[in-house]
Amino acid sequence: MKISFHGAARTVTGSKHLVELPDGRKILLDCGLFQGLGKDTDRLNREFGFDPAGVDVLLLSHAHIDHCGLLPRLVAEGFRGKIWCTPATRALATVLLEDSAKIQADEIRYVNKRRKMQGQPLLQPLYTPEEANACSVFFEEAEYDLWTEVLPGVKVQFTDAGHIIGSAAVHIRFAVSGQTQQLTFSGDIGRYGDAILRSPATISQADVIILESTYGNSLHPLHVTTPDLLLQHIEETCLQRKGKLVIAAFSVGRTQELLYYLNQLELENRLPSIPIYLDSPLSVEATEIVKSFPAYFNKTIQKIMQKDADPFGFPQLKYIRSVEQSKQLNFDNGPMVIIAASGMADAGRVKHHISNAVENSRNRILFTGYCEPRSLGGRLLSGQKEVSIFGVVHEVHAAIGQIRSMSAHGDYDDLCQWLAQQDPKLVRELFLVHGEYEVQQDFRDRLLKKGFESVRIPEMHSLFTV
Repeated sequence: MKISFHGAARTVTGSKHLVELPDGRKILLDCGLFQGLGKDTDRLNREFGFDPAGVDVLLLSHAHIDHCGLLPRLVAEGFRGKIWCTPATRALATVLLEDSAKIQADEIRYVNKRRKMQGQPLLQPLYTPEEANACSVFFEEAEYDLWTEVLPGVKVQFTDAGHIIGSAAVHIRFAVSGQTQQLTFSGDIGRYGDAILRSPATISQADVIILESTYGNSLHPLHVTTPDLLLQHIEETCLQRKGKLVIAAFSVGRTQELLYYLNQLELENRLPSIPIYLDSPLSVEATEIVKSFPAYFNKTIQKIMQKDADPFGFPQLKYIRSVEQSKQLNFDNGPMVIIAASGMADAGRVKHHISNAVENSRNRILFTGYCEPRSLGGRLLSGQKEVSIFGVVHEVHAAIGQIRSMSAHGDYDDLCQWLAQQDPKLVRELFLVHGEYEVQQDFRDRLLKKGFESVRIPEMHSLFTV
């Protein structure tokens, strides 16, 4: 078996791992978009490093764009196999890919105006809305925990990863010289004791593991509850400073968690009487999809839903759908909370809100999870005093904050708990992906001490024979 790594290799986006079986058949694990990598982003998204037409089947761990966002381009360049995933992942990926195509069209239109004025050649989006819609015919669904034959002699099992609705660890079984082998790909591992989702499911013994490592050398803070932190940011910004609190949140997962905590504060009569805007049509649609899979929720939220039918809604919440409504928020200087995508602020409506709010010291920009260092969110969190947004340099006077306890990624304790189900001596190779290189080096040392004999950190496009 050969494994090559074409994304999320010593970085956290663009998940793409190609498994070639001994008989030459090829299985692609995820096909994600690179995000937040500055000038390298577009180039990386246009170069797969392998022939899409040569891939026999694709196994999709979950619907986040950094894991599914290049599916339309893969199909456009010749992929004709099936895309296997859970039902919730299929539902979410469909709307996320359509939204991704629209965002690309809007941003390329803006960029090309500047390029035309400068006499530079015009750019094309990675894919069109039509190409995004064309992916739908390739999707096939598999329920959690069932072994499904995806190719002759190749079976796959999805187990709940607890990261977002429908997220899965992917387990592949096939025979080599009469012996059954198992490769396990973690996808993104969520947190044990998540506010909304079930904890990651138990997994069977694997011979080879591909493991995410986003927070492989850190622990999420536990001493202050997330609702209290959120309330603190609202009170300091909106009540004391009379400013805007702009919250950058991914449409799937983080937004629903924010709404859940805000609803909790409202039920406890602690939520200040200020308008809260969800400025993301995609987030509204994604929230409806999330609510349609209540069986994936943990027992606590299922119990809450017996008394509160909508744990993601409350009276102060206002939905912003049109571009005109979104723009109007820029002219309202009153205290308010604006929740918008994307989480790293490199695309979507939140980027516009940040450009409008970042120079005013009354305002605060709040991030709710990991930001790639080169993304707009990463640059703001690093303390830069000036940032370029849409080609315009802005001085940073707004407060910049982050609630790390909201990350949907497990920390190293969560990752080690998930791995504890394995006998390290039976794992021939363990590959670390989806993490910054320095973090991965620390995590590798930790795993070697736990008895894993071979822990590798692949480079981009590197190839390993197992």
